Parts: sequence; C-alpha cells; structure tokens
Amino acid sequence: MVSSISSSTKFPRMAPSTVDGPTNGSVKSKEEDGSAPLFEIDDSDLSKLLEKPRPLNIERKRSFDERSFSEMSIAMSPPRNNNFYRTSDNSSRVFDNLDGVYSPGRWTGTPRSGYFEPHPIVGEAWEALRRSMVNYRGQPVGTIAALDNSSEELNYDQVFVRDFVPSALAFLMNGEPEIVKNFLLKTVYLQSREKKVDNFKLGEGVMPASFKVLHNPVRNTETILADYGESAIGRVAPVDSGFWWIILLRAYTKSTGDSSLSEMPEIQRGIRLIMTLCLSEGFDTFPTLLCADGCCMIDRRMGVYGYPIEIQALFFMALRCASQLLKRDAEGNECIDQIVKRLHALSFHMRSYFWLDIKQLNDIYRYKTEEYSHTAVNKFNVIPDSLPDWVFDFMPTRGGYFIGNVSPAKMDFRWFCLGNCVAILSALATPEQSSAIMDLIESRWQELVGEMPLKICYPAMESHEWRIVTGCDPKNTSWSYHNGGSWPVLIWLLTAACIKAGRPQTAKRAIELAESRLLMDGWPEYYDGKLGRFIGKQARKNQTWSIAGYLVAKMMLEDPSHLGMISLEEDKQMKPQMKRSASWAF
Repeated sequence: MVSSISSSTKFPRMAPSTVDGPTNGSVKSKEEDGSAPLFEIDDSDLSKLLEKPRPLNIERKRSFDERSFSEMSIAMSPPRNNNFYRTSDNSSRVFDNLDGVYSPGRWTGTPRSGYFEPHPIVGEAWEALRRSMVNYRGQPVGTIAALDNSSEELNYDQVFVRDFVPSALAFLMNGEPEIVKNFLLKTVYLQSREKKVDNFKLGEGVMPASFKVLHNPVRNTETILADYGESAIGRVAPVDSGFWWIILLRAYTKSTGDSSLSEMPEIQRGIRLIMTLCLSEGFDTFPTLLCADGCCMIDRRMGVYGYPIEIQALFFMALRCASQLLKRDAEGNECIDQIVKRLHALSFHMRSYFWLDIKQLNDIYRYKTEEYSHTAVNKFNVIPDSLPDWVFDFMPTRGGYFIGNVSPAKMDFRWFCLGNCVAILSALATPEQSSAIMDLIESRWQELVGEMPLKICYPAMESHEWRIVTGCDPKNTSWSYHNGGSWPVLIWLLTAACIKAGRPQTAKRAIELAESRLLMDGWPEYYDGKLGRFIGKQARKNQTWSIAGYLVAKMMLEDPSHLGMISLEEDKQMKPQMKRSASWAF
C-alpha cells in the first residue's frame, strides 16, 4: 500500500539495507576471471576515522522556515516588464544572503499556504532510496546506481560519484549527514591511490568514476575496487567526478556547519590536487578545459569533445567552492590566487563566447570569415553556413542559453540541460542570463520538457549525423538515452535553478509531470521519444538518482532554504563590465 507522506515529513534514520552484490555474497572480481584488475584499497586508517566522528560545530541561523512560502513566491516572481529579458532583481534580494541562511539539522514543516499537497509517492521514494544504500565495514558509504534485478548488472551495482550527489543532497536535507561524510572520506582516500591505464599513469588528482564494495565470505573481509576510467566504455577518465566531489563537500559543510571535515589535511590535499590538475599550464589559449568525449554524464561518444558546457559550468562552480573551502595557509593561498585569476578569465570567456540569444545568433549569421589579426570579430572563424536550420526556429525572441561547445571553427548549438542549470546555480550566468534561460525553457516547454522532465540535450542527432558523430551507437539512437532522451534526475537541477531565478512555479509544473508517472513506471533511468513518452528501451528500473532527484526537487520546493547548499551568489568582485572587447563592436 502506498503511504501518504509529505516530503516535508521527517523520515527517521533506519539501519541501511544491504545490497546483493556490493555488500553481501561473493562477488567475482576481474582478478578472478583473468582480466586486468581494478584498483584495490584496504584502508584501516579510514575505518578508525569513521569510528570516531568529529563533533559537529553547528551554528544555527535564521531559516526561510520563518517566512511563509507565499511571501517568498511573490518576492521570487518578478513582474513582466518591457525589458528585453525579465531580470532577477527581486529574487536576488531574497537570496542576497542565501549562503548564510541555511538552518542545519533535520528540517520540519508542513505545506505552506496551500501551495503544496502531500504526494503518496514520497514515502515509496524514501524506501527505495534506503534500499540502495551500500555499507563498508558497517558504515554507509554511498548508494548504488540502480537496483534492477531484471537486467544484467554491468556496472549499475557500483557507487558512482556523480550519481551519488542527488542521494547525498536528499540525506543532507533530511538531517542524515553520516553517509555523506563517509562517502567524502572514502573517495578522497581512493584519489590517493596510484592510477594506471595500461602503462600510462593518470594524474594524482583524478577522482574515481565509481567504486564497488566486495565481500569475501571465506575470510569475512570487505575491500573496495575503484574504477578511474580504465573499465569505462571508451576508457575515458571522469573529468566531472572531482568537480562534483568539491561541490558536495561544500554542500555538506553548509548543511551541517561542520567545517572540521573540510579542514582535515587529507581533504585539503584532495582539493589542491584537483585544482592542480585543472589549473596546470599547457598549450591552451582559452581558460576553458579541453576534454574528450564521454568524460561526464554523457559518457558515450556524442560529439561533446572539446570544451563542453557541462564541464565548463562544473569547473566554474568547483573553482568557486574550492576557494571557500581551502584554508588560508601558504599552500591554500597559492592555490586560491590561481583560482581567482582563472575565474575572472573563465567567466568572461563563457559569458561572451558561449552565450547565445537572438541578437548574437543574428550576428553569427552575418559573420565574415578568414579574418586575421587581433581585431577579428569572428574570433573562432565560425562559418555561418554551418549554423543548423533548427536553431533559427528554436531561438525565441525573449530568451537565451549557453551553447554546447565553442572551439576553433566549431560551435555546437545544442541545448544541454545540466550545463545551463549549473551555470545559474554557480552564478556563471548573470542575473539577466539566468532569466533568459528560464524564458527559453518556458517558451520551449514542449521541446525541452514534454511529458517527462527533462531533455538532457536538444535536439537529437538523426540519420547521417547520428552515424558520423556517434559511430552508429545503438544506445544513442535518435531521441533516446544521451541523444535527446528525457532524464528524470535532471529535475533537481531544474528546480534549484528555477528557485534561484525566481520561477518556483515552473519547477512545480515539472515536478507534477514527473509525479504522474515515475512510481508507476518503476523509477526508470530515462525516457525515449520527442516528448519523453516512452520508458527508455535500455533504461534500468529503480534508478537511484531518478528517485533521489525527485526527492531533492520536492524538498527544495517545499523549503527553499535548502538551496543554500548548492547555490552560489554572484561575486561582486568578479563582475567586470560585460564587453567582449573593442574588436567585437560593429
């Protein structure tokens, strides 16, 4: 029987369920079947740290619970005016001190002002999330990717760094930080292991894509095997794992008020290693990060190689989080100086060259080519004839977005949801750009949301383009999986972005769409079709981040103070006058 429980209800702590595969039973490793071994870790030191948790240094501050949501929704919904974009001035005033208002500990409350009604699937979602929890030596350390016994496991029985983020946020919002702390400690220890793919040694700062807990019933021991990309499809290291780890570390610190974890020498070293890896000098002429295909959530060949928006937005957010988390000592200050310089360059580059609205689209349409010298207007020598036909119809008069990729002679005009939502949350997008992104989503609701939130990218590649770009990938066929599929997990990012931009009603509309089907369909990984009408042809059921993404979205909408965990306000010192340069003037 489905329990009628509001997501604003406190859910009591429960003993974490063990999961067949990761925690119980004999699991065959790669060493046993003769293939190359994964990396093994046996860290008794970590167990000692986990057995003696540090006391939380919690300082309670004023929460948004002290205000009615109806007051907030009025403040967060700026009236339409004659400006080209609706600005976020009103919402900015509400969230001016958002970083400081999160009230740590378990949250309580009832639906405010009749805005919310309890939904029966919330209780089922919590039960499913707890069933996915994985233990290591008696301590919860993460959640597996999916608990679907009807399909071959592949690597869905592992704890993925990026997949765990919405689960971690759900536990933090429910006042259960222990599993998040254990996860952060476990992954930073995995980072310190030597990592090799064939005969090549990976950078010290590389975080694992995933790990798996193996139980030996004969010896009654547990070990952890980590994958740094050597077992992934395409053998690509996860560039986003380190960024998500830093973002989650800040979320934990903001939620609990416990700065002792981030101040541990091991954690500080982990942050600096990630930053060193990303800020090292090379042949780059841009402040963006050069990446291979398959290095992020889109982990298969999809033509995102180069400078994908997802990585650049996460990079920007991780830089800002790291600058807050690093200690102001000799090593920390040196790293912070490098971060500040990169942030200034990166924000200018992204806001100038990745941003697309109807005016900029018209400018590109009229570009001249083969320009030489520093006065060139078409700096990347983009050929106007390469503009896809669909983008002219897709671009509304009021709205805009960060395009998928910008590199020499290449602009990927596809819309990518994750990168644009993170751009809003990290304040990479200016308040005006944030409002424009929301305008685009609202005006292109049928294309980007349809019947199930939310398109991972738009539009899908079809026919000859699909064959060339994906290599005839049978999983990424048109309007499926990464190629225009609809992913319920993205609803938490959309909700967070909507609240920050002052559009909670837009998030509520998307959540109601998801609620109508998710439980009935068995919490699928993704949906297929132009409208997201069909369960994905290879989608796993009971996908953990689909479950957690819904819970996080629901809790955030009911208590917007949770946004402080994963939102950053605009840095006033990093707000240069938005001019591309004199060479861009016509």
